[in-house]
Amino acid sequence: MNHKRIAVVGGGAAGLMAAIAAAEGGGQVTLLEPNDRLGKKLNITGKGRCNVTNNCSMEELLANIPRNGRFLWSAFSRFNAQDAMAFFEELGVPLKTERGNRVFPQSDRSFDVSGALERRLRRLHVRIVRDRALSIETEGGAVCAVLGEQARYPAQAVILATGGVSYPATGSTGDGYRMAQALGHMIVPPRGSLVPLESDSPDCAAMQGLALRNVELAVYSKKTKPLFREFGEMLFTHFGVSGPLVLSASAHLRNWDKERYRLVIDLKPALDEQKLESRILRDIAENPNRDMDKILSGLVPRSMVPVVLRRCGLPPEEKANSLTREQRRALVQLLTHFEIPVTGPRPVREAIITSGGVKVGEVQPATMESKLVRGLFFAGEILDTDAYTGGFNLQIAWATGHCAGCAAAEYKEMQQ
Repeated sequence: MNHKRIAVVGGGAAGLMAAIAAAEGGGQVTLLEPNDRLGKKLNITGKGRCNVTNNCSMEELLANIPRNGRFLWSAFSRFNAQDAMAFFEELGVPLKTERGNRVFPQSDRSFDVSGALERRLRRLHVRIVRDRALSIETEGGAVCAVLGEQARYPAQAVILATGGVSYPATGSTGDGYRMAQALGHMIVPPRGSLVPLESDSPDCAAMQGLALRNVELAVYSKKTKPLFREFGEMLFTHFGVSGPLVLSASAHLRNWDKERYRLVIDLKPALDEQKLESRILRDIAENPNRDMDKILSGLVPRSMVPVVLRRCGLPPEEKANSLTREQRRALVQLLTHFEIPVTGPRPVREAIITSGGVKVGEVQPATMESKLVRGLFFAGEILDTDAYTGGFNLQIAWATGHCAGCAAAEYKEMQQ
């Protein structure tokens, strides 16, 4: 029987999975988590519903990971989306698949997911301690203990699963980066991914609170080909833009120091420009003496009307039948190419996911073990890899946690 002592630092999604996998492998597992409850960030994912994973193929998983997806191939091969779904079903969490292959608990309660994980930990006799890890001790190039604020925890293997620096109130304070760096690992500077975007356009503040649905968002830099294009929902705010489309788009914007990005919104993606112009002509023909602000209120949300009029150079009281051909075409162009300049992402603390972290070239992809320190493993957001919205980031947590936990349980046997 395997009685190796394994310390897991961090009680988030990746840490919980790592602790379970390590304990199932026979390890004597101690889980360090300073928060008063486990899975604190997990409980707020998916607006409290917990988008557990995405029910898709391996190829689709990797296609939704813009940063270092290839590194995750081995972990996904061992624990893919279908494995994650089966795992939670076996824990007594019935699941459902919604639009975009997003997987949620049938109850729509994230606490059912974290609760099931905690019950499994306790059945496996994982020792859960409310302590903050300060450092990882080594001897002869291998880990030997975790030093916490309250005690020292001897260990033959340590799994760092402390998350990134987004949502610091949930415990993601960057401790893992500091500990990994102290052991010689390179940390790719963290920044926000899946994060709202700032704009210096006064139009965003003028439309604050306006949610657009069923629009197409494209992102451009200097090139003519878009970096991102997708249908969905977005939101105007006092600082710029947010919402699902914007969060997904932000994952593509990685060169803020070199590039200037702009968003282009197609407000009427179901209509091509010719059909949209025909629609406007029909509205004008039916109400030739109506003011243009009234005509526009049938085409765009009310709070957008003044902005559209201003951008087209039209006074609100302009009569519909006085619109020239050139003005009409300019209006069509604006409705299909509504442009918003963006100046940068919001602070990383507002991001859903941290991009950056432990350089993956210093980690064995098949085991998540450090190439620099024997017995040191990584899992989850601490690694320099991140994905789009839709359950993909949690799938990274489950897969890397499972991989690290299994490898840590087998670690000493591999060394003998």
